[in-house]
Amino acid sequence: MSLFRAACAAFLLALGTGCASAGDDWVELAGKRYAVEIADDDAERARGLMFRDELADGHGMLFIHEREAPQAYWMKNTRIALDILYFDDALKLVSQQRDVPPCSAGDRCPPYPSKAPARYVLELNAGEAARLGLEDGMPLRLSPALQDAP
Repeated sequence: MSLFRAACAAFLLALGTGCASAGDDWVELAGKRYAVEIADDDAERARGLMFRDELADGHGMLFIHEREAPQAYWMKNTRIALDILYFDDALKLVSQQRDVPPCSAGDRCPPYPSKAPARYVLELNAGEAARLGLEDGMPLRLSPALQDAP
C-alpha cells in the first residue's frame, strides 16, 4: 500500500509540475511580453476572466478560436476593466475595444464585437492598448509553444 501512495504522490507532483510549465505561454505586442492563460475550448472561452478581482500586471488571457470569424465578447460577471484586442489568422490586430468596463448585469451585459473577422482575442488590463500606442495592423507574436498548437 505504501508503494501505491508513493506512486500517487509522484504522479501528483508531476502533474503539478506540468501545470507550472503552463506559464511558458506568452505573447508579445508592441515590444511588450505578456504571460498569458490560454482559453482554447468553448468552456474556457465562456468562463474567460469571470469572477476575478484582478489581472496581474504583465498578464493576459489569449482566446484561440478554431477559425477566423466575426467575434463578440462581453464582460458578464467580469470584475475588472479590460482591453479586448482582436487578431486575424495572420496575427494582425484587426479591432480593439479599449477600457471595457466590468459588468455585473448578467445576460444584460452588452457585447463588444470585432470590426473584422478574428481568430485570436487577447484580453489585457484596461489602459494597456493606449499605453502601447496600439494601431490596427500591428502584429502579435506567440511563444514557440503556442506556435506549435493546432
